Amino acid sequence: MEVKVSWNGPSGMSFRAETGSGHMVAMDGAPEGGGHNLAPRPMEMVLAGTGGCTAYDVVLILKRGREDVRGCEVTLQAQRAETEPKVFTKINFHFTVSGRKLKPAAVERAVTLSHEKYCSASIMLAKTAEITHTVEIVEV
Repeated sequence: MEVKVSWNGPSGMSFRAETGSGHMVAMDGAPEGGGHNLAPRPMEMVLAGTGGCTAYDVVLILKRGREDVRGCEVTLQAQRAETEPKVFTKINFHFTVSGRKLKPAAVERAVTLSHEKYCSASIMLAKTAEITHTVEIVEV
């Protein structure tokens, strides 16, 4: 896996990332750090990627278990250390999983498997952060 990140130039703190799969992502800093707030912060991208990683796992596990999953959202709320390096210290994942007649035990199992076995990103972040999760199931 490879990603190339390039600074967009001396007028700010924006960067573009080109992924090995050929996609472009923009990132920018906060105005107080010299950025222009035109794109997500790099640490927001870390959270977004982690949310995508775990949501992918949850949906895949539920589908393989023949659950009638119709939607999956995960909201991540994180706290960071106050001093450098400002690593994540606490992250809560709130899953809202929708479907028809979803078994609560199956949804909880999918989330647990993601966090403990499959989601490389959340497992990596658990090295510095206390990871918690909540699950909401919506019948559709």
